[in-house]
Amino acid sequence: MRPLTLEAARALHLAAQGLLASPKTVAKKGDVLRAIQNMGALQIDTINVVARSPYLVLWSRLGDYPLHWLDELLEEGAIFEYWSHEACFLPIEDYGLHRHQMVSPEGLGWKYNHRWLQENAQQVEAIRRHIHQHGACRSADFTRTDGKGGGWWSWKPEKRSLEVLFTLGELMVARRHNFQRIYDLRERVHPKWDDEQHLQPQITCQEQQVLKAVKALGICKAQWVADYFRMKKLDKAIHPAQLAASGKLLTARIENWDELAYVHPDHQQYLVQASEGKLVATATSILSPFDPVVWDRKRARELFNFDYKIECYTPEAKRQFGYFTLPILRRGELIGRMDAKAHRKSALFEVKALHLEASVSITEALATDLVDAIKRLATWHGARKVDFRPAKTETLLRALEKAW
Repeated sequence: MRPLTLEAARALHLAAQGLLASPKTVAKKGDVLRAIQNMGALQIDTINVVARSPYLVLWSRLGDYPLHWLDELLEEGAIFEYWSHEACFLPIEDYGLHRHQMVSPEGLGWKYNHRWLQENAQQVEAIRRHIHQHGACRSADFTRTDGKGGGWWSWKPEKRSLEVLFTLGELMVARRHNFQRIYDLRERVHPKWDDEQHLQPQITCQEQQVLKAVKALGICKAQWVADYFRMKKLDKAIHPAQLAASGKLLTARIENWDELAYVHPDHQQYLVQASEGKLVATATSILSPFDPVVWDRKRARELFNFDYKIECYTPEAKRQFGYFTLPILRRGELIGRMDAKAHRKSALFEVKALHLEASVSITEALATDLVDAIKRLATWHGARKVDFRPAKTETLLRALEKAW
């Protein structure tokens, strides 16, 4: 098979991620589940300047859909929450692949504080008894008594206990209400699971994660694989080169790359189409900062020549592009980023800033695609008006006036 162009490799990646073309039909609830299964992990983040990230990632692929479908899939047990790339919604059929982290969580870093667990054993046990006796609960069900304020690094003891028991796999998130976790015992949330019957050897689970990561990425370098599910250094036995040698992965070459690329056998048809120049990216969409396409900064640079960093954690004075910039995907390229905010009460969608890459020219076609994507995103938020401050060129202004 002849080497793929970088453009073809991008198209294969986007095809695997469900971003090659705009959706042709109205989304159904099953499409939400299939999108999560295709990605392997849907990262959770609570920032809601626009839509909260998991909902936005799904919108980028599916178009308009009711947000409650994701919540229902969690409550129905089709997906579950756990640490993966970070906190993620994951397909329930992959529960066993993450179970080893629950049984031996020492490698999870700050997500598991063994010392705190030892020093607060009585508090943790009290939470265990409370849930056994009274059923599922939220952190908000417990009144703060230590006199401290809220915030990520000053959780009250009950919240810390819930999170430790969640990381240990003793508790699972049964459902969410107003995006707040409601915790319950694992045996109540996922009663079909039994460690003795279902848990496979750790190396077997890790091999499955490697294969799933390659499949989700579509095409990838070996060094991209471990980050997808935040795995440690890969054992030689499950390195992509070894899996390719045993026939579990395909290999490909990309022009001007010195190393092999890897493709999952389920994507062989995509690989053939890409090599023949028949896999063409046509979608234009707005992405979440926590979208799998951009969550690995090094991969985004190497594959898309796009240097992306979310700046909400950067002090305001040091921000280059804005608090919550959304990457813009257009026809197989990441062309820029947009700092936006949804004003829900006033039904206004505000585009604070628009930063296109230096190589991008604002043509009529680009302006139409871009404004259409912004309009679809704004409409999904229920906005009746868009405040488009960066519309400084006649081309953008004409496209905006036409759309609205």
